Amino acid sequence: MKRIALLLAVSILSVAAAAQGTGQSGQQSTPAAGQAAAPAAPAGAKRPPQTKTQPEYAAWQAADASSRPSPEEQAAAKTPADMQQLQLTVAARTEKAADDFATKFPDSEVRILLYKTGMRNYQNANNSEKTEAMGRKVLALDADDPEALVTVSEVIAERTRDSDLDRDQRYDEATKMAQKSLGTIDTDISVPAGTPQDRVDAYKSAMRSQAYSVLGTIEYNKGDFAAAQDNLQKSIDAFPSVPDQVVVLRLALALDKQGKYPDALKVANRAVELSQEGSQIGTLARRERDRLQQLTGASAAPATPAQPPKN
Repeated sequence: MKRIALLLAVSILSVAAAAQGTGQSGQQSTPAAGQAAAPAAPAGAKRPPQTKTQPEYAAWQAADASSRPSPEEQAAAKTPADMQQLQLTVAARTEKAADDFATKFPDSEVRILLYKTGMRNYQNANNSEKTEAMGRKVLALDADDPEALVTVSEVIAERTRDSDLDRDQRYDEATKMAQKSLGTIDTDISVPAGTPQDRVDAYKSAMRSQAYSVLGTIEYNKGDFAAAQDNLQKSIDAFPSVPDQVVVLRLALALDKQGKYPDALKVANRAVELSQEGSQIGTLARRERDRLQQLTGASAAPATPAQPPKN
């Protein structure tokens, strides 16, 4: 599932990470060789990765620049299909640039920035397999990185099916990752000096929301609807300013499964408000609302509950 809320919050740190390579003294935390180090990171945060030599810095700049579409590429993307292809092209280019940089500078601290950008780019391109692969490369460099933990756990949870022979093992891994992220959000993000606190708080809240969503999704799929309700509600409460329509719909379904029809109807109505009519989520939300209206109004026989959305 591609969490719009998290992507918006992530932009504050991805932009900051890109700025680290400009070499502006006193503002960034990735100084070019020979420059003074930037101000220390805020208390309680990790020091952002830094380059150590001018060649490393220049190579990082070039690799980072390749992770964004050029103005010409953006102008040429006229249709949604063009945009989708451009996103895939940029994501693949980012992956290659990251791998090439890591080969040339195998001990560089800033490798992780390139792999995280690749993870986000593949997520934007809706390529779950590659998103997970890039996320695991991040975790190979920093096993406590909360964004990678949340992203990989979410991909695992969304791609696991009941028919998978390793279903329980996959759910167990995703659960442990999501739980671990909840413990590292406050201690293991790299915050460049000068980042406004409200943006840092929004980033953390979005990740907490996503982690609880992963836990709730897994519990729903395993049939523990009471636990799913608890964590899906925590997901919404963690970032109430930007509620996720998928999480809201899943909460309605979890309440429905427990026979809490009036409460489920309230949440289903909220899912309808958040979703666009005619979209996949919008159609499922309206179907669930109509079912619950029948149940609570006793006007017709209950329909079959909607299946939880897949993303």
